[in-house]
Amino acid sequence: MASATLAFFSSSFTPTATLSLKHKSSAPKTTLSFSNFGFLSPHSLTLSSRRSPSPLPKSSESEPSVIEVESSEPNSEALQVVEEPPPELPKREEIFAVVMIGSRQYIVFPGRYIYTQRLKGADVNDKIILNRVLLVGTKTSTYIGKPVVPNAAVHAVVEEQGLNPKVMVFKYKKKKNYRRNIGHRQPNTRIRITGITGYQDSPAVTLDS
Repeated sequence: MASATLAFFSSSFTPTATLSLKHKSSAPKTTLSFSNFGFLSPHSLTLSSRRSPSPLPKSSESEPSVIEVESSEPNSEALQVVEEPPPELPKREEIFAVVMIGSRQYIVFPGRYIYTQRLKGADVNDKIILNRVLLVGTKTSTYIGKPVVPNAAVHAVVEEQGLNPKVMVFKYKKKKNYRRNIGHRQPNTRIRITGITGYQDSPAVTLDS
């Protein structure tokens, strides 16, 4: 609520007049007070306003309600999780071979793939046998061909027929205004090695363990 008071002071008169306006408890209360009518000095006007403090909220309204929720999750100690070890995969035979494809030699391992020059007449998913095996090596023995290992063969599957990265060919002749820029991509074949067989009957060079 707010109240306003006007006071007028004079040196000759002393009576005091008070005007009060009362309203409902919810409306502001205004009070006018006149004292010493007569000469009005510049310091005789006083205006004051007061705001009554707002009522404090009740404890039931200000405090948040507390709700207790019982957890329905079972006790972690009661549950026992048994982790089964992953199944052990069979170990690969540690073996490699050196095989000749076209005019190049490649070192191959079972389960891996290599890129070779284009194999004509081979389609994707075709199974091929490479019988020009120059050398076969295991963990304890080595089979050396003269020039190839007898009865040895490398089995593979054709996975993709693609192209090598582009190679730029630039030709230039001075003082002739001759320049040529040509790109070339050599075709290739990706094959995956599936196994190496037939080398057991050949003489082996045993390594001392």
